[in-house]
Amino acid sequence: MKKIFLFPSENLMISIPVVLVLGFVAGLFLNITFLKDYILIFTFLMIYPTMIGFKIREAIDLSHMRVVVASSIVNFVLIPLLAIIMGQLFLTQQPQLYAGLIMISLFPTSGMTISWTMISKGNVSAAIKITAISLMLGSFLAPLYLYYIVGAMIEVDVIGTFITVIQIVVLPMILGQITYKLLMKKYSSDQFNSHIKPYLPAFSIWAMIFIIFTSISLKSKMIVQHPEIISTTLLLLIGFYIINFAMSTIIGRQLFSRADSYAFVYGTVMRNLSIALGLAIASFGPDTALIITIAFILQVQGGAYYSKLENHFGCLNTSGKDISNTAP
Repeated sequence: MKKIFLFPSENLMISIPVVLVLGFVAGLFLNITFLKDYILIFTFLMIYPTMIGFKIREAIDLSHMRVVVASSIVNFVLIPLLAIIMGQLFLTQQPQLYAGLIMISLFPTSGMTISWTMISKGNVSAAIKITAISLMLGSFLAPLYLYYIVGAMIEVDVIGTFITVIQIVVLPMILGQITYKLLMKKYSSDQFNSHIKPYLPAFSIWAMIFIIFTSISLKSKMIVQHPEIISTTLLLLIGFYIINFAMSTIIGRQLFSRADSYAFVYGTVMRNLSIALGLAIASFGPDTALIITIAFILQVQGGAYYSKLENHFGCLNTSGKDISNTAP
């Protein structure tokens, strides 16, 4: 049972494509529209485990401010601008997909930001700070960005979007902090990290699988009728991630030490697709969720391949001089 429970989170490159295929087939032959009534619940269950032990205090102290400020500029100015340009060029006739691309650009960092930084022997402390600050900024800015960027093409309920963000981000964050404090009364930090924390991502992934299965099944017939949507979306996302990786690598190479560069790259390229997916399907529907679902596959593979390429070619080789600030 333990192996079954952990399998999806340990094998995302396999589990997500399999779920996509199963959801696609189910949507063609079965009427499972009733599942959409449970999407908000499973979105909460997807986000809540990731917030248990989430270090909000990391966003308060002023260490690593150079890399944090640079990542915030890239995350909330350059990457949304890239999404706008690509959306205007290729998705003006498909506003729901356009909204999905904007959501991808507005929720930076994920658990993989910290994981890949750690694996690469980067600055984990800076990665944690980037993650904390980006989550809070993204939660506030996303409804406003969506309204001003795509509001002319589709109706964006700003108040409703804020409420959804509270339901799927703020509330899980608060409950996650409470849960962590309760656990700390019974377990030590080492016990939590070794016996509880490894299972939290797996729980989150199972909830995500339900959402991906539901979102793709609701659009199966539309995909059959318009297969060009998948090809357009796939090519667009490949271009989005390639440009993102290249831009972040160049900036990181020029401005930071190697350790900080890893935190910077993974803090700007990895997007919080779980939150984006939950907000998309709760506020806009399966059309918008479709592009985010495909992004899951590319992002996991992109992070893995980038790590291999960096180790082989030294993309982030710098002069070795640490020019980043580790103090205010």
